[in-house]
Amino acid sequence: MRYKGFYIKISPDSNIRRVDKNILCEGFLIQVFADETERIEIDNFSAAVGFEILENSFAEAVQFSKDFVECEEKEYCRIIDEE
Repeated sequence: MRYKGFYIKISPDSNIRRVDKNILCEGFLIQVFADETERIEIDNFSAAVGFEILENSFAEAVQFSKDFVECEEKEYCRIIDEE
């Protein structure tokens, strides 16, 4: 998915650790790349059900990833400029 000039890849994940690493959650792994070639990974983070997102739905993961990119956009641009 392209958003704000970045490419976001969202993959299901069932082994996300939360709360002092004692709880395994389902959710999504979200990777942010400089472009669609996926050669330059800028960031990656998880969206765990019951923590960052309410339901195990792709739509919620998409919205969470967009919100996260909005917050980190300036930092992502700085990282790309340093490459």
